[in-house]
Amino acid sequence: MTEFKFACPVCGQHITCDSIKSGAKLDCPTCFQKLVVPQSPADDAPKLILAAAQVHSRPLPKEGAMTDMVAVPPASARMLAVVIIVVLVCAVGALFAFRGKIFKASPQNDPPIAPPPVTTNDPAWKLDLTDVTIPDTPVAGRISGRVFNSARATLEGGKLIFNQRQKGGPEVRLTISLFARTGGELAGKFINIETNHTRAPAVAFRWKDNPQQPATKSIPADYALRLQFGAVAGGRLPGTIYFCALDEEKSWVAGTFEAEIQKAPPPKPQPPGTPKP
Repeated sequence: MTEFKFACPVCGQHITCDSIKSGAKLDCPTCFQKLVVPQSPADDAPKLILAAAQVHSRPLPKEGAMTDMVAVPPASARMLAVVIIVVLVCAVGALFAFRGKIFKASPQNDPPIAPPPVTTNDPAWKLDLTDVTIPDTPVAGRISGRVFNSARATLEGGKLIFNQRQKGGPEVRLTISLFARTGGELAGKFINIETNHTRAPAVAFRWKDNPQQPATKSIPADYALRLQFGAVAGGRLPGTIYFCALDEEKSWVAGTFEAEIQKAPPPKPQPPGTPKP
């Protein structure tokens, strides 16, 4: 029998053992880990084996087999598991944070944009045109409870149209059907309409809180209107407007504009047998 030394792979304790016990199991005298005694070295080899194997670790290769195979240390496996868990947690957090963009609903399922609250005591709402002052700013106000800022004014025949198209906001339109065949006929005209006028031009609101659900409202006579047009210049007709409706939302607009003069669209074909106006 020949004695040789080997080291505990856990605590590094050097242990002396007889070569006859190679492959047997024993407890480390320092850390009490169960070990497998390694094969004794050859007579001309150093008497110290670098490390034994734990009982639950990968078994030592038999004598004559490849000896350069190294088992993955348990600490490395635990570290790999921690890294995988951290990556999964980060991925779940990113999905939660950007869920609105990743899983965006289709336009038809989007909820309608709620209009701004109606101000019933708005000082700009006046049905009496006696002391009305029209601001020297682009046409703005409130239409059917929605904030209105006219981005464009057009004259299509006798129709004066103020249109708002704001990115991310509702589309709102005000149309006043004046008694004129072309926009040029309104140059230099002054129009003053009191409430319940006998021949008041037709007024209509149109809006789209949801692109799939447009809505319209007609204001036949219950409104006050003051319009003054300047001279045509460069295909545009400048003017000022004050409009105030007696609707539930107390709609009103006021300001200056330059209406682009356009040709009126052709009349829609009437069904056969329809009497001419």
